[in-house]
Amino acid sequence: MTGFRPRRAGNGQDMANTSSSNAAVPGRTGVAVVTGGSAGLGRAIVRELAGLGYDVAVLARESQGLHGAAREVDLAGRRGLAVAVDVADAAAVDAAAEHVETELGPIDVWINDAMTSVFARFLDVEPEEFERATQVTYLGFVNGTRAALRRMVPRGRGHLVQIGSSLAFRGIPLQSAYCGAKHAMVGFTESVQAELDHDGVDVQVSMVHMPALNTPQFGWVRSRLPKHPQPVPPIFQPEVGARAVAYVVQHPRRRTAVTWRTSAITVANVLAPRVMDWFVSRTGVSGQQTDEDLPVYGDNLDKPVQDDIGAHGSFGDQARSSSPETWANLRIGRVLGAAVSTVTTAGGRTRELLSSR
Repeated sequence: MTGFRPRRAGNGQDMANTSSSNAAVPGRTGVAVVTGGSAGLGRAIVRELAGLGYDVAVLARESQGLHGAAREVDLAGRRGLAVAVDVADAAAVDAAAEHVETELGPIDVWINDAMTSVFARFLDVEPEEFERATQVTYLGFVNGTRAALRRMVPRGRGHLVQIGSSLAFRGIPLQSAYCGAKHAMVGFTESVQAELDHDGVDVQVSMVHMPALNTPQFGWVRSRLPKHPQPVPPIFQPEVGARAVAYVVQHPRRRTAVTWRTSAITVANVLAPRVMDWFVSRTGVSGQQTDEDLPVYGDNLDKPVQDDIGAHGSFGDQARSSSPETWANLRIGRVLGAAVSTVTTAGGRTRELLSSR
């Protein structure tokens, strides 16, 4: 067992040397856990949840980024907790969850986001590399889901959020391990959801599927490509995805596609799979590489990158900072519901006026 290593958010000292009250904190929304919250999309999600009033436990391997994320929660006026853990280790993840509840209180929201991968053609990926990417990107979600539900199901409340991808519905070249893991996550989550529905358990489960995001992963994922990896355009800033996750946390829904690109890929792969086969075979290899001289932070497959990189990658000049269609997608049901309610109320009022004459 790899084990987990609890840390204080402020200065990295052992949590065992500190005490933390579980009493209600003024303005506190609840306790949230974010796996893979030390950088990239996970880091942006941590910031969003702290802004909503959550105390946030950040689960990731030991690094400056892990502690930096927890410090940002503290600076937002909430309680941040850094827990060093490898999500591929099921027992360690469960122990980490127990530690979170001891320090911060019952977990209300658990977000699975941790990932790693290898950029290479399938035959160029060593078996142990493929296994490691799968253990983190797929089994890490399984382990996080188990740890969360073991605590939420007996209480009859809680919200589990799985961070998915457009690549959960359409595999592309050079990312066989990642695409396989995301496809597996969807089937796994649907199976678990069906069991909860059958048993009448009132725990919310959501999947939020992302487009290409400008995160540091393209500078630290193991790569055997001749050129620097890049997200396939159009590219969005991680805050676009984080804001969608925050909205789903506040207004639970089972499936959300972030941006038109994710929705279009999902629909196109159902309606015209052979066309998508042709398209990605001709654009997917060159589209994931750039001639730009961009930073490489390290290789995080077997060990974490130690520096605090933050949420953003190297493609900010291309990345879009908003997605109006995502805003509308998230709110359309509520808008339609409000519109129907307004029309119904107005109709009833009109009938009352007419009948009184």
